Amino acid sequence: CVCVRKVKLNVSNVFIYAFHISVDRKKLKSTSKYIYQTLFLNGENSDIQIRALGQEWNLHKIYLCQSGYFSSMFSGSWKESNMMVIELEIPDQNIDTEALQVVFGSLYRDDVLIKPSRVVNILAAACMLQLDGLIQQCGETMKENVNVKTVCSYYNSATLYGLDSVMKKCLEWLLNNLMTHQNVDLMKEAEIMEQLIQSSDLFVMQVEMDVYTALKKWMFLQLNPSWDGPIKQLLLDADAWLCKRRKEPFLNTDDGTPFVPVFRHIRLQYIINDLASARLLERDNILPPEWLSAVYKQQWFAMLRTEHDNDNGPQEANKEEFELNSMRCGRKLTKDGDYCWRWTGFNYGFDLLVTYTNRFIIFKRNTLSQPCGGAVSLQPRRHLAYRLRLASFDNSGKVVCSRSTGYQLVTLEKDQEYVVMNLDSRLLSFPLYVCCNFLYTSPSSERRGDTPEPENRLSLATPP
Repeated sequence: CVCVRKVKLNVSNVFIYAFHISVDRKKLKSTSKYIYQTLFLNGENSDIQIRALGQEWNLHKIYLCQSGYFSSMFSGSWKESNMMVIELEIPDQNIDTEALQVVFGSLYRDDVLIKPSRVVNILAAACMLQLDGLIQQCGETMKENVNVKTVCSYYNSATLYGLDSVMKKCLEWLLNNLMTHQNVDLMKEAEIMEQLIQSSDLFVMQVEMDVYTALKKWMFLQLNPSWDGPIKQLLLDADAWLCKRRKEPFLNTDDGTPFVPVFRHIRLQYIINDLASARLLERDNILPPEWLSAVYKQQWFAMLRTEHDNDNGPQEANKEEFELNSMRCGRKLTKDGDYCWRWTGFNYGFDLLVTYTNRFIIFKRNTLSQPCGGAVSLQPRRHLAYRLRLASFDNSGKVVCSRSTGYQLVTLEKDQEYVVMNLDSRLLSFPLYVCCNFLYTSPSSERRGDTPEPENRLSLATPP
């Protein structure tokens, strides 16, 4: 039975009512602070003591039961369920007393401030004590603070503690920034290089040769971790260091063997199609010669197919082939304006010009303006598989704006132009990074499974 009493409101009533609301709010706020100060920090009316890492906390079971770890301990038949003092074993080196202080304190308050520099330690403690809400908050803090200084430690911690969304965020950041914003400290720490190099989502600047050059610098830093200098000096010192070790292919040496899995993912077919780059590969003598000879052979047959077997490019969607074997290249547009460029290398007579003008990106199959008739394919139609991505980044490497065409197939006639993307000026931010993936030829019979696949993946380094 509810009794309702009508009250005639006047100025005094309203003032008194508002005053009570204000007092109640202050009381709630002060109560939260009081609980944290009196019960947690001062330990008043404590009914259990937790000891760990040489520290003691006078706490309360009713609050500790918010933790899955302690809830199971107190409700089961464990010997600790009736103990007044519990010694906690801390097997995780990421957990320290400061992290435990934050985690225990979170049981007595609604809001917890997590510093990005301390989030890994707090996450480790929260995972041990099975505090799902705090684990989620740690994950959000990590995703908001991914940058060149945190990305590797955050990725490793997310892997260790099962935070898939954080792993994905860190991997995305690395794929976007490894090549676009090269950094010595990042290259020293990048332990997931193999996963990055094999990905078609890697934002490559210029051409595949630059991926090889980045790996060369990375390998040098892994073997010379004390090296300290500017990024501009890194390649010179790496080349000088390798110059003394050219008697045999470096990857065949004991020092080079650990780097074999990473170098295998370089798409060599897009390096040997440029004379200067091919000569540099031979000079460096990093790769075993059988790797290169297999690619040379495969690419020779690919060229013969385009010339004599009427292979005029991919005509069916084959995303797996595209992901594994597409050409990766990119360009940085420093400011708005008109740009026209081509990427170096012989692409089976497909001379593709890329233009950025009036916020349009255009592909053109260039055939007529060539120094000699045999420089390009004169087939009436050529087919091309492509994906074009645009992105701009803030100072921490986060994406400010991005666009993607997704996986596409297009047919171009001689000197035909094709509008790839029309950009909204309101979304543009410079410098603008353009990253493209291309597949110029259709899969060969070997890739379709008519012949056994060689053991070395690089012998298939092709979009044949």
